[in-house]
Amino acid sequence: MGFAIREGHKEDLHATLALIQELAEYEKAPDQVKITVEQLEKDGFGDIPLFGLYVAEEDSRIVGIAIYYYRYSTWKGKTLFLEDIVVNQEMRGRGIGRDLFNRVIRKANEEKCYRMSWQVLDWNEQAITFYEKYGATIDREWLNCDFFAEDLERLTYEMKQVMP
Repeated sequence: MGFAIREGHKEDLHATLALIQELAEYEKAPDQVKITVEQLEKDGFGDIPLFGLYVAEEDSRIVGIAIYYYRYSTWKGKTLFLEDIVVNQEMRGRGIGRDLFNRVIRKANEEKCYRMSWQVLDWNEQAITFYEKYGATIDREWLNCDFFAEDLERLTYEMKQVMP
């Protein structure tokens, strides 16, 4: 039997987290996963969902996921941001990642997004080649900038000391 792509549900979150952990292993950062099923449920299925989820399912088993959310560009407008596509290692090479990617492309088009964006690690040549086959623009100029929770706490504390 083949696989099917569908919208994800709360019941899919345990499998979703397992795939997120599998991705972290692949990207050599297994200790970086801090999210829990409870947080995924709150953030994805609460009153104001922060992300959308597609799953690839085969024989009632989740074998792939695509997680996306919306951003806003002051220059371009509504942007669908593809956070991650993950396919179970043993299921790769069967077109599951392609079909998840295609479903997210359709979602961006259905939602009248001006652009769809995502990131790819510079060493992931297989993914880069995949995206280039679609004609994607790979921007090697912009750098990612982040503050993590501990940074935000520290900076907020420091600002309160200067400007109460």
